[in-house]
Amino acid sequence: MSPFTSPSSLSIDWQHQAALYTQQDGFAQAAALYEQAIEIESSNHSHYWHLGLLLLLQGQEEEAQTTWLFALSEIDTDQMDAAVAELSQILHTEAERRTAKLEQTTAWVIRQHLRELCPEHIENLLHIVTLSIDLNLLTDSLLEDIGLIEQLAQPNAQVSLEYLWQVFDRLLKTAPASNSLLAFVEVAILHLQYSDAAANSVIAALLRFGFTAFEEEFAIRIAECALKINPVQSDILGLLAALHHNLGNHLKAVEVAKFRYQHSEALIEQIYSNGLMLRGLLGAGGLWQEAVEAAQHHRTLLERLVQQPPSDARLSQLTRLFNSGYYLAYLQDQPQQWRTLENQVIKLAQTGFQNHAATIGKLYHHQKRDRTGQRLKVGYLSYCMATHSVGWLARWLLQHHDPEQIEVHGYFLGYREAYDPLQAWYVDTVEYAHKFTTYAEATYLEIADQIYQDEIDILIDLDSITLDVSCQILSLKPAPIQATWLGWDASGLPTIDYFIADPYVLPDDAQSYYHEKIWRLPQSYIAVDGFEIDPPTLRREDLNIPKDAIVFLTAQRGYKRHRDHVSSQLKIIHQVPNSYLLIKGLADAKSIQEFFLKLAEEEGVSSDRLRFLKGDPSCPIHRANLQIADVVLDTFPYNGATTTMETLWMEVPIVTRVGEQFAARNSYTMMMNAGVTEGIAFNDREYIEWGVRLGTDAALRQSVISKLHQSKRSAPLWNGRQFAREMERAYQQMWAIYTQS
Repeated sequence: MSPFTSPSSLSIDWQHQAALYTQQDGFAQAAALYEQAIEIESSNHSHYWHLGLLLLLQGQEEEAQTTWLFALSEIDTDQMDAAVAELSQILHTEAERRTAKLEQTTAWVIRQHLRELCPEHIENLLHIVTLSIDLNLLTDSLLEDIGLIEQLAQPNAQVSLEYLWQVFDRLLKTAPASNSLLAFVEVAILHLQYSDAAANSVIAALLRFGFTAFEEEFAIRIAECALKINPVQSDILGLLAALHHNLGNHLKAVEVAKFRYQHSEALIEQIYSNGLMLRGLLGAGGLWQEAVEAAQHHRTLLERLVQQPPSDARLSQLTRLFNSGYYLAYLQDQPQQWRTLENQVIKLAQTGFQNHAATIGKLYHHQKRDRTGQRLKVGYLSYCMATHSVGWLARWLLQHHDPEQIEVHGYFLGYREAYDPLQAWYVDTVEYAHKFTTYAEATYLEIADQIYQDEIDILIDLDSITLDVSCQILSLKPAPIQATWLGWDASGLPTIDYFIADPYVLPDDAQSYYHEKIWRLPQSYIAVDGFEIDPPTLRREDLNIPKDAIVFLTAQRGYKRHRDHVSSQLKIIHQVPNSYLLIKGLADAKSIQEFFLKLAEEEGVSSDRLRFLKGDPSCPIHRANLQIADVVLDTFPYNGATTTMETLWMEVPIVTRVGEQFAARNSYTMMMNAGVTEGIAFNDREYIEWGVRLGTDAALRQSVISKLHQSKRSAPLWNGRQFAREMERAYQQMWAIYTQS
């Protein structure tokens, strides 16, 4: 007997059975029941909706559409909206059920049909996006293709803000940069308005696109979208200033930083804003007086902070203190004064992080391990193990490490999403590569945990205070011995045990103002086996310079253009007949030209003797083009480092001014370890004298060139293998001191 003899009394039973079949993926059996129901109740359109869905679940998409369209064609116009709503709800419910069962592909197919039926169903469109992410079906044009952006832009658009934010957050974390994504952000943020959740998503996106994927312009446009809703979002303003700075938009960075400062009430926020301002002014390269005033004000703010430490500072604010004093070293060579203040500020920030770690059970306790007969576990922590000046230099140590003595771990911060050949080399070279791509607040805890769990014996920091997340990690002391090497001066963190130096790069009395124990290697704190060089792309005739002229080159970023020192460089040009000065380095082109031309006029040097060069396409080409110079003029109080080593490798004489701080002694130690003393000056007068001598005495220049050529055979600066042995001995001695203490 057919169960449909009396459908009014039996409908509940057969529908229940159909539902059971559907839940158990018995789609054909369930469909048969609905087909029989339609024979009996052909006017009940709900049966067609379910039958079509069951056909769809069996992969019969065309038959499903035909079933739905037939039923819809039989419905009166005034009942159409209700019918479509009913079918939509059935499809939506089943799509949710399939998603819950992790059947994303089936859910995606159902939702595509629902989109055709109700293109204005925003929640469905949002689900299509999340399913596309799960299934790796997300394309640059998907958001536009499915009509999501158009629907969100409607004045009366109704949408769940919670779910919209979830999709917003996922897209910003996973989608590639595209105009479609930007358009979505612009309309979505109008709905989300200003909320902590939305702001945090934007901040994470700015860090991802701007500082990991290096899509700075795209990140800037996202920031600008967010600021349309609330123009005084301080965290976003801070990142926007940094993004403009990284792109070379220094004046725009200063403008944003000034605006942020004007809306910063807390002292700690004023310090961050003023630091951004100072960075932009120095980066521009020619705004000297404004930079001096900003630096003076910055020092005053830091001193006030030390005297009145905030009791309610957030971790994000404390993080910014780690590198708050970094740019002061570009203006004055006063390490005792500067480092004393820096140590106090760093300790304040570090204490806050340790207190926070204590509250969440993240204080690490190290038991002394017996490594007798075992390899030392050494970890290198850095953002710069990639195409970066630090990356070019540090690679030789890792290449020459003795694998029988050292187990090498690499902790890659801000791991590049785009392919980077030098980063790939580091990943292949270390025994254990730990990649960290995000900058979320919890990340520093995760990285510290990884280091601790890896039982690293000695953790080498390559970033110092140039990267805040490094400081966060090191503040927790995840390794029993921590040391700073190469990337910059010592950080001043109380949890750092050693700062690796050499006999020259720090003066004899430096320990009095360093928190860390200065560990002096016997010869040089850095050595390389050489640099890659491509054919040059720059010749004198390209610059309208006579063949018999003397060419001086100064090639540094705008930060290093100290007014007094540039005057010394121009005095050299004035005293060397038929000489030219080539000026090269990242800076604001207009500002740097006005800066040099004004000082040249004051020193009586014709503007015709100055040439402003653009950057080179690559580092190997930059090195080749150094040969256009007869003499390179180093900067002060912040010397070159990688640029100095490249100059020496290219056998070009260099003039440097030696100071007291680490940044003012890099070229000094490199020249000493290359076996060249000609060009080393200990005051401004000597700097000018050496410049004039090297510019006018061809025999002296040739003697220096010959020494540099010979140095490649035996000098410590060019012996990466020997340097690796010295570093390994230092590591073993550090470990012995630790285990015996």
